[in-house]
Amino acid sequence: MNIFCLRHRAMGCAEVGRILQNYLDGDLDDRRSARLRAHLDDCRRCGMEVDTYTQIKTCLARRSADLPADAVARLRAFGQHLAVPAPPEAS
Repeated sequence: MNIFCLRHRAMGCAEVGRILQNYLDGDLDDRRSARLRAHLDDCRRCGMEVDTYTQIKTCLARRSADLPADAVARLRAFGQHLAVPAPPEAS
């Protein structure tokens, strides 16, 4: 496989899950951001995860008080769960 193909290959759900938070924080380079956006255009599941993360971040930004440690732990666990690809559906 040539370098062009490696740089432009489709991004999978597992890769999106690993870098999604960086994307939402604006910490990805332009090339990876473009690949991730291309995946989101085609993948409803990942698109829904982006919506969920965005809603969580928006709600947390509105809060002025500190969050309880157990709430933060639950949100982290939820985020990690979203980063794991869904098992293949049985035929």
